[in-house]
Amino acid sequence: MKKIFLSLLLLLNLCALTAQTRKDFTGWGAVFASYKLNDKLSIHFDAQLRSSDEWEKFQSVLLRPGLNYNINSKSIATVGYAYIDTQRSKDGIAGWIPEHRIWQQYIYKQGFNLDGRNTSLQHRLRLEERFVGMGVAENNELVRDDFEFALRLRYFARMVMPLQKTDNFTKGAFVAFQDELLFNIQNNDKITNGKVFDQNRAYVALGWRFSSKFDLEAGYMNQYVVGRSLDISNSIIQLAGYVRL
Repeated sequence: MKKIFLSLLLLLNLCALTAQTRKDFTGWGAVFASYKLNDKLSIHFDAQLRSSDEWEKFQSVLLRPGLNYNINSKSIATVGYAYIDTQRSKDGIAGWIPEHRIWQQYIYKQGFNLDGRNTSLQHRLRLEERFVGMGVAENNELVRDDFEFALRLRYFARMVMPLQKTDNFTKGAFVAFQDELLFNIQNNDKITNGKVFDQNRAYVALGWRFSSKFDLEAGYMNQYVVGRSLDISNSIIQLAGYVRL
């Protein structure tokens, strides 16, 4: 399983590099948090800031709360809401336009020993009902005119491996590999590329686990976005924190 995952991650990233049309360079900052309510329920929350090309300005803000239901020790079902505010431009006028999402997801967690290292692998399947704001120029300002609806399906896999050999990884350095595939399952010509495949996000990071409750990592992501006529290969430097309470 781990060999297949790593091979897929490498293959997808190489395909993006060979097919890329336009290159961007941006930065993302993220916090992923969970708060346990009881044995079955917990709260999920993540917040992200993303820059424009060449780190010139903030491009988007994402806030995503949710409620987790722990089916068992390996499976989690979640329902949630997301608010995304993105700076866009139309007719030479820039402004912030919102997107609202309702989302559902299922997570399956695996653990295995990799050369004496307690390694974890997480699979995540997420469905998003997207309500994307449409911008219109009025009085030299870009304002939200209406919302358009689209459905998107996302598959995400992430492996975390400690650098030191340990049976119980609660503190120390680690390396993380992850990949996410995004698919349009209900296209809207106004807001999607008109194709099933939307984008791929391949990521590798180095991090430090301070305790069982907190991780900090920095890494590189290649986000390959399929457009109608122009594909984009976005090189991203990401700093992320993980909080488990």
